[in-house]
Amino acid sequence: VPVDAVVLSADDASDLSDRVYQVRCAAEDVATALDEGAEATELRELCQVLIRAAQAADGWRRAVV
Repeated sequence: VPVDAVVLSADDASDLSDRVYQVRCAAEDVATALDEGAEATELRELCQVLIRAAQAADGWRRAVV
């Protein structure tokens, strides 16, 4: 295994995959809302969901190490 490799357990890899999927879904929700002419309030709420999902996905580095 290379010295700079990251090794994840199957559970950690699955959890990370789920978090990335949540980010993708949240981003798609923002795009759909934009296409449908959503109001600024709704877009702000959807962006907050996206930010929280991205923060959760980014947290894997600290949780796994």
